[in-house]
Amino acid sequence: MTNPKLDNLNALSQQQYLEQLQHICSSQRWQQLMLKQRPIRSMQQFKQVAEDAFKQLNEADWLEAFAGHPMIGDMSSLQKKYSQAKHLSQAEQAQVAEAQQDTLQQLLDLNHAYLERYGFIFIICASGKPAEVILQALQQRYGQSREQELSTAAEQQQQISFLRMENLF
Repeated sequence: MTNPKLDNLNALSQQQYLEQLQHICSSQRWQQLMLKQRPIRSMQQFKQVAEDAFKQLNEADWLEAFAGHPMIGDMSSLQKKYSQAKHLSQAEQAQVAEAQQDTLQQLLDLNHAYLERYGFIFIICASGKPAEVILQALQQRYGQSREQELSTAAEQQQQISFLRMENLF
């Protein structure tokens, strides 16, 4: 049985295909690795190809992927960065948007400290998580080494990307 959404994705021009992948993960290397595997015949194959591509990323690729995310809790950044695809990130951070101002301020303040310490923004699969849970995770992860945190953020990036793939299809 064919998947009409996959068929449509495979029928896109190379540039249009890359634009769709951009909504999943902003690492250009990941996108190029995915592009090389066209056509994709099933969602299972799409996920496997994505997983294999993630395994080939280096630190610079991960940092590029992280840079494609708005800072959690910074709703103005979220709106500016994702005006065209804002439904994805806003849906992912919906629980955060409903948080108390004090919690949002703590998230924002600690996010800035995190960025200064690690050199990239805090990445977490925020889907369905209230701001208080995200703040707690941020507080716990803030003590990790940069190497540990880069690895944890990469795992979270993959979770976010897989959720976005499911939403795409």
